[in-house]
Amino acid sequence: MKEFSIVVPVYNEEAVLPELERRLLALLKHGDSFEVILVDDGSNDASRSIIQEICKRDVRVRFVFLSRNFGHQAAVSAGLCAARGQYVGVIDADLQDSPDALLEMYRKAKSGFDVVYGVRQNRKEGIFKKTAYFVFYRFLSFLTQKNKIPLDAGDFSVMSRRVVDVINNLPERNRFVRGLRSWVGFTQVGFPYEREKRFAGETKYSVRKLFKLAYDGIFSFSYIPLSFISAVGFVVSTVSFVGIVVVLYFKIFTNASIPGFASTATITLFLGGIQMLSLGVIGEYIKRMYEEVKNRPNFIIESESK
Repeated sequence: MKEFSIVVPVYNEEAVLPELERRLLALLKHGDSFEVILVDDGSNDASRSIIQEICKRDVRVRFVFLSRNFGHQAAVSAGLCAARGQYVGVIDADLQDSPDALLEMYRKAKSGFDVVYGVRQNRKEGIFKKTAYFVFYRFLSFLTQKNKIPLDAGDFSVMSRRVVDVINNLPERNRFVRGLRSWVGFTQVGFPYEREKRFAGETKYSVRKLFKLAYDGIFSFSYIPLSFISAVGFVVSTVSFVGIVVVLYFKIFTNASIPGFASTATITLFLGGIQMLSLGVIGEYIKRMYEEVKNRPNFIIESESK
């Protein structure tokens, strides 16, 4: 059993890995029983060969190679399963989250906390991304009021062994690690820090991947979308019933004419849009149920060092 394990998901980070090695090895000097686990998520550049060389140079660094690209959350989950530390830290390879901050979080966790999660402040990113993240985290917090996920907190964190064991034993397939970390409870505290720019290379989180992450967070931890479409259905049904009464009144008791095509087309399109939106929300939940029923593993390990 190690004292502290550091899990680092890696995907096409050949430009960052030399600096990552330097900074992580500097961190390892602060403990006699620290380890680093580099989880390669199916990289198609030189990342794997660089990781193997790093592991050869220092036995405190281990690798886990996944058989293909399963996604960031699956890579984090694989690292948590491989970690042997009494405490486990999670940090991305791009060095936007500082290893020095991770060390401070580890020390704070040892003072009596099961989870110390990083709270991002002063992001050094474009205005579009900063705005999108700001809106998303507050929207997610609103939707997950029962199991509230902290604002501006990503996967960057340090967790005790008992928290990691609980998360590893959770059976669900669509993983949103920061949500699971919040859901399990125990003693948790935020750690404010400034997030840096990516050290080198391009971000691996495309807009499509960011939307998928947002969907996983919303639909895995909130039933409010289902309640919302039920409320919308009730309102639309009420309005439609009132409309039917009004139309019948004018038809039976007056000689007034009611314009036909425009009103019919508008009502039809409106109701059709509501129905498609409702089916889309229900479909997201059914899709997740389908993934759970298949019970496939979150990741497949091709090889790993011992």
